[in-house]
Amino acid sequence: MTPGAERIRITRGRGGQVEATGPLDPLAASLLRRAGFLVFPTLSGQWVRLPFDMGGEWENEHASWAGDMLTAARYPLTLDPTLRTGPHSDAPSQTRSATPPGSTVPAARHR
Repeated sequence: MTPGAERIRITRGRGGQVEATGPLDPLAASLLRRAGFLVFPTLSGQWVRLPFDMGGEWENEHASWAGDMLTAARYPLTLDPTLRTGPHSDAPSQTRSATPPGSTVPAARHR
């Protein structure tokens, strides 16, 4: 991470939508899409947001998931605290599940 680098920001906009703004290179955009964000071209660049009307809990889970992935990839990030779900610790020893929010892990089959 470069000191003083512009941060990616994930916030809830005035209309209630969850948006990502800031410098989004192809990897950052890919991580956001993996977390459920949609990318729309605009005249001034791009608009990156979660789908509308999926419910606050779903939006918060996916915004947190995107934030976790971007942080793991060492992007400077500002995540609106009202969007954060799960553990609030920044301890390096903390492990997090790689399973996307809302997914279920299939049970192991025993013979």
